[in-house]
Amino acid sequence: MKKLDKNQTQGIYKYYENNPESADEKIFGRVSYPDRRGFLKGAGLATMAAVLGGAIPFHRNMPAGIIPAAFAEGLDNVVIEGKDGLTVLNDRPMNAETPPHLLDDDVTPTKHHFIRNNGIPPMQADPASWKLTIDGLVDKPLTLSIADLKKNFEVVEQQLVVECGGNGRAFFDPKASGNQWTYGAVACSNWTGVRLADVLKAAGVKKDAVYTAHYGADTHLSGDASKLPISRGVPMVKAMGKENLIAFAQNGEALHPMNGAPLRLVIPGWPGSCSQKWLKRIQIRDQIHDGPKMMGTAYRVPNRPIAPGEEVAKEDFEIIERMPVKSLITSPQTNSQVNGSEAMIRGHAWSGDRMVKKVQVSIDFGATWMDADLAKPNNTGAWQTFKAKVKFPQAGYYEVWAKATDDKGISQPFAIAWNPKGYLNNTFHRIALIVKG
Repeated sequence: MKKLDKNQTQGIYKYYENNPESADEKIFGRVSYPDRRGFLKGAGLATMAAVLGGAIPFHRNMPAGIIPAAFAEGLDNVVIEGKDGLTVLNDRPMNAETPPHLLDDDVTPTKHHFIRNNGIPPMQADPASWKLTIDGLVDKPLTLSIADLKKNFEVVEQQLVVECGGNGRAFFDPKASGNQWTYGAVACSNWTGVRLADVLKAAGVKKDAVYTAHYGADTHLSGDASKLPISRGVPMVKAMGKENLIAFAQNGEALHPMNGAPLRLVIPGWPGSCSQKWLKRIQIRDQIHDGPKMMGTAYRVPNRPIAPGEEVAKEDFEIIERMPVKSLITSPQTNSQVNGSEAMIRGHAWSGDRMVKKVQVSIDFGATWMDADLAKPNNTGAWQTFKAKVKFPQAGYYEVWAKATDDKGISQPFAIAWNPKGYLNNTFHRIALIVKG
């Protein structure tokens, strides 16, 4: 895991570098310095509690102007309760990805599910008192508890892919701003909940409905309660798909706090930003939703091919909908050693709302390809596992490449289709192996 220096760190260090007392205010809420002692409260206290997995009993005694010990040795050393092996990219807000070899399971364990936050997770998230509102262009507005969801609707479990729209951003040249995800902002857990479509049907969606609008309980990084960190939605035709869930459990257990506990949306095949965490409200609208991270260039790409580095007018961006075809080699781990002349290559492939029809692997830099064995998805919205036994002609350095093709005949490209925001990188995945023979 690469060590992040101060200039690479996107959160705490940036604020503490020049004015540590101001940093306490910006990151951990309002502070007071009558005796040079600060205290945590509000969004800051919620942030630390969410990351560490519990309350901070003596937060009022915490000295002002110091970097908390949890972060003191850099982001590599941040321990997130209930997570294991993730690479932390940012602490404000918390974002962390999963190395590919930890995604080898057909069903992603909760401890290996990536974290993508836009704001500060809620401090109070009691499942027993949580309420979800369905309103807007509906015949019968609903306010539902989690118990109501379980009682009044069919409870289903589905294996569903969630992937950040910026997964792979780190490989863009010129660089695109934002979290520098490599490969691991994707996962495929078992989610338990009720179908979004069933709940919307119960509310009675009006005929002039166009789009959903999703609202969570997370708060803006500024601490301003009037601002939302993110509020996105999907067209009604997508919202009514049977694959979408209002989920209250992940892998048979309560949701992890960083993955949206106690209630979230899971909208597979579309950018993870559509799968609102800490879900509190779904509004039905007669227009494309215009919430935060829906307008401008957020989660949008140019409406035409452009040259790397080309500037594009805002009106020439279009909303990202389905995610592109993609594959990921999860075993062996890159830069590992092969003793012998053979290796079993394993991984997963997925393609938005489509099925993957073929995965191929190459050991000669794409000169030749061999078909991998490809499993069917467990259900609509799940990824598909592939495996292939490869034989190496001699000892030396090899790269194994993977390429998926979906049921519309669309394959992964060799080169990145560049865009200013660094979205939708679905180039071949490559790993390096040293073969000893």
